[in-house]
Amino acid sequence: MGRGSRNQEADRGPGVTRGRRAAAEILRAVSRGRRLDRALDAAVSNLPDRERRWAQEAAYGTIRLRGRLDHLLDLHLRKGLSSLSPLLLDLLRLGAYQLLYMDGVPSYAAVSQTVQQVRSLAGKGGAPLANGVLRSLEREGGDPDRFPPFETSPLEHLTTWGSHPPWLLRRWLGRWSPDQVRRLVELNNAPAPVHFRPLGVEPGEARDRLREMGWEARLLGDGIPCLLLGSGTDPALLLQEVSGIVQDPGAALVTLYAHPQAGIRVADLCAAPGGKALALAHQGAYVLAADPSLPRLRVLRENVERVGGRVWVVAARAQEPPLGECPMVLLDVPCSGTGTLRRHPDARWRLTPETLRELVDLQERILEGAAPLVPAGGHLVYATCTLEEEENEGQVRTFLARHPEFHLKETGAVPARYLDEMKRLRVLPQETGFDGAFAARLERGS
Repeated sequence: MGRGSRNQEADRGPGVTRGRRAAAEILRAVSRGRRLDRALDAAVSNLPDRERRWAQEAAYGTIRLRGRLDHLLDLHLRKGLSSLSPLLLDLLRLGAYQLLYMDGVPSYAAVSQTVQQVRSLAGKGGAPLANGVLRSLEREGGDPDRFPPFETSPLEHLTTWGSHPPWLLRRWLGRWSPDQVRRLVELNNAPAPVHFRPLGVEPGEARDRLREMGWEARLLGDGIPCLLLGSGTDPALLLQEVSGIVQDPGAALVTLYAHPQAGIRVADLCAAPGGKALALAHQGAYVLAADPSLPRLRVLRENVERVGGRVWVVAARAQEPPLGECPMVLLDVPCSGTGTLRRHPDARWRLTPETLRELVDLQERILEGAAPLVPAGGHLVYATCTLEEEENEGQVRTFLARHPEFHLKETGAVPARYLDEMKRLRVLPQETGFDGAFAARLERGS
């Protein structure tokens, strides 16, 4: 990630840098409901590389640590956070993040630039408040001892210092120990590693080729066909040199667990942007990749053209697949994504108990729509990237109760350490360091 600079060019306004203006624009778009990655793309498209990287670090960091920043800001507000407009609060969060966590930003620049942004965007009346709050924060800092102690108040500590919503933490603390949840929260607040899955070339050979090009790459072991890339590697440039895809080991384990026979037909009904479809094709399957999103299907087609593989792309809804029987159906269903929060820090604030219930209903409809496609002896592979029980084990349990003709069928294709007691794939970030993943391979009896 880039670091701050006193010499960034201002695009408009008195001395506010382009990177800061882009970061503020990203935060405002996210507050209005836009996804962070899309808001970033829109805001930085015309910026030079340095300002683009600065804006990305500032926006992602501010959203990732929002709970921590809010706790600290609230200590310096007489009337509390609720007295601030959403725009003023976003700008104060952005200033506080620069002040505490962007080492290349001088304190005076973090404060003065934030005050200027508040004056121009949120009104002159907010400028003195912003100046006073940030000066107080600069003096007192943001050390962990300013937060509820983990030992006596784990929920409050993980809500504030850990920067996660309390309703989600209560769920996790009901399933795992406080130390396990703290490990998960720490992973979600750290930059996500980048993994590369070679396709058409063995991982060891790909590693050697990357090293010859001056890039650091490490094999993972356990039969996982992914490489951990060094921090200085440019994935976009790498993809031009070696055939493959950027894919986390958790996702790679899903395709290994599916274990299609060579030459089998597989219908991937929630396919875009296509990582699992491409991996299955390179495992020897003939893959029909379906998705209702035309923009995402265009990305999938581009990936197929770049990497190759026996993949046919079609626009279709998984609830109503326009297919006849297919020996294997993969349902990588829309889910809450709580196993990938380190990659999508805005998702923790966007997700609610109600949206979770809506996703469970959607998953059930997709399962019911896909089940008739599976012939006797065929397989239905249900997969998610969430950690939530009702989307994973609970969804499979209720499906099997409705469909006794199906039963769990595991193949031994992945190490036992990634399986639960029922032989379902379960990858927990706090245990593996990978993104969360779940899958159940269901065989239809004769």
